[in-house]
Amino acid sequence: MNVVELDTETLRRYDSDYLWHPFTQMSEWEGAENIIITRGEGSYIIDSDGNRYLDGVAAIWTNVHGHCKKEINDAIKEQVDRLEHATLLGLSNDRAALLAKRLIDIAPPGLAKVFYSDNGSTAVEIGVKMAFQYQQQTGKKEKKKFIRFDNAYHGDTVGSMSVGGIAIYHEVYAPLLFPTIMAPSPYCYRCPLSSEGDCTKCGLLCLKELERLMEEHAHELAGLVIEPSVQGAGGMIVQPPGFVKGVRELCDRFDVLMIADEVAVGFGRTGAMFACGKEGVTPDIMAISKGISAGYLPLAATLTTRKVYDAFWGEYSALKTFFHGHTFTGNPIACAAALASLDIFEKERLLEQLPEKIDYIQDRLQRLMELPHVGDVRQEGMIGGIELVRDRHTREPYPWEERVGVRVIMEARKHGLFLRPLGNVIVVFPPLSISMDELTILMDGIEASIRSVTE
Repeated sequence: MNVVELDTETLRRYDSDYLWHPFTQMSEWEGAENIIITRGEGSYIIDSDGNRYLDGVAAIWTNVHGHCKKEINDAIKEQVDRLEHATLLGLSNDRAALLAKRLIDIAPPGLAKVFYSDNGSTAVEIGVKMAFQYQQQTGKKEKKKFIRFDNAYHGDTVGSMSVGGIAIYHEVYAPLLFPTIMAPSPYCYRCPLSSEGDCTKCGLLCLKELERLMEEHAHELAGLVIEPSVQGAGGMIVQPPGFVKGVRELCDRFDVLMIADEVAVGFGRTGAMFACGKEGVTPDIMAISKGISAGYLPLAATLTTRKVYDAFWGEYSALKTFFHGHTFTGNPIACAAALASLDIFEKERLLEQLPEKIDYIQDRLQRLMELPHVGDVRQEGMIGGIELVRDRHTREPYPWEERVGVRVIMEARKHGLFLRPLGNVIVVFPPLSISMDELTILMDGIEASIRSVTE
């Protein structure tokens, strides 16, 4: 039986009876009239009743060229008929090798090697393990710890949670996590170090505190993990200009490997192919996923410099091998989708089309600051965050119990939008290929929904 052909009520019953959804309180989900998506078309997802929703979060930050892009569909179909999977343990495959070359060609200069996995969490965890083993194999046995940032999110595996900094996601698992050193987040609107609320006035106190921490712990620091430009799940927290470059300089000074988590911000999302490139920064290790396959298939990669790679080079008996791997590492179907996506970037000159859209989002976000319960708006490229507050003057947040963010995104469905909030932060994260007309529909619907709920 093809489940797509079942009626909506049957699909909802199956969903409630058998599925456990991520980041979802199932007591509220089960039995509700939840949307069942059966098709995608461009910037829209379409449910089992034929209703269309503009995908305002790009299938949770993954979709680049729109849903069901013909060129990617065709590449996947062709690859299925050639080869579905081959292990990279003792073999290689043509798609994995071709994609590795293409990734190095577009990555920040100096990155030289590609290690595949299948999601952002594993890509970051691989980076952490590489950094740790690098220090051990270069004679720096005492360098075992990592610096993480408050409000950081790097995934849900134990290692990636250890370098995260969001209490509601990570605190319950604290006994499982390895110890780290936490640096303050560059969260200007709610800065823990200054009441200015403006990085140009405080002189980047967060960077100065990071410097102090790194100087104090340099002897034991293996690496630093950062989401460059934007802390995504922390609330679309945009870092001030110069912050990423400053972090790179501190890592160099204190001999600490910089691990950049570009899972959410890579592949054009900030207006450049990679966020690090906007400040001329090359990390020692870079984790990528989400947009790598344009939102089609699970695929991730951890890119490293030759310096890191060379620390694992040696005789078989020396046991310097990186003992890590995944069953579907370098899956040729996923790699074929990623190669097709990179072809579309070039053919459609996608990055060149983004400035007009970025300017429009900026203008609409700034206009939202006129609303009485919009406390802050943040933007980097095609990423936006709208922080809703109960009291704009005191910056008092809405209580968790009022579920204001959830109410706004539910209201947005009446305007034909699918959104997903981060607490009281409304996320703007559409496919890069979204048209200007569709972008207007998205921002009009968000504004109307915020007004309806908060006023």
